[in-house]
Amino acid sequence: MISRDEFVDRFGGVFEHSPFIAERAYDDGMVLGNHLNVDRVHAALVAVFRTATAKEKLCVLRAHPDLAGKLAISGGLTEDSAREQAGAGLDRLSPQEHARFTELNTGYVEKFGFPFIIAVKGLNKNDILAAFEVRIGNSRETEFETACAQVERIALLRLEGLLPDP
Repeated sequence: MISRDEFVDRFGGVFEHSPFIAERAYDDGMVLGNHLNVDRVHAALVAVFRTATAKEKLCVLRAHPDLAGKLAISGGLTEDSAREQAGAGLDRLSPQEHARFTELNTGYVEKFGFPFIIAVKGLNKNDILAAFEVRIGNSRETEFETACAQVERIALLRLEGLLPDP
C-alpha cells in the first residue's frame, strides 16, 4: 500500500499547487489498496475537490497560471503547465497574439477574480482564443462552474500521464 507521503508526493500537483486535495483523498481512505489507476485516483481527487468550500475551490482556480502569461515568459510555470501550454503552441505566439492573450487574461481576471482555465491538450491557440472570447461573456457563476470542470479535466489528463489504464 502506498504511504500518505508517497501519495501526496506523486499526486499532490495534479490539482495545480493544491496538495490538500491529495491529502484529504488519502486521509478519507478513498485510495486504499495496492492498485491505483486513473479512474480510481481521479474519482477520489474529484470527490474531494467537489466537496471543498467555495473559498478553497477559488484558491485552486487562482493557483492556475494565465495562459501565455508572465509566468510562461519567465519560465516560472510548473512542469505540467509548461508542457501543456507548449503543446497548444502558446509558447510560440506572435507579438500580436501575445498582446491579445494578455488583454483577455487581464479582462477575464478583472471580471471573474480567477484566471481563464481550459484543458489545452488537443487544442491550438486559435481554439483557445475562440473559447476565451465566448467564455468571457459568461456570468461569474457559469464561469466558476466551467473553470472547475476544466480543472477536473486537467487533473484527468495529468493522471493519464502518471498512471496505467484501468
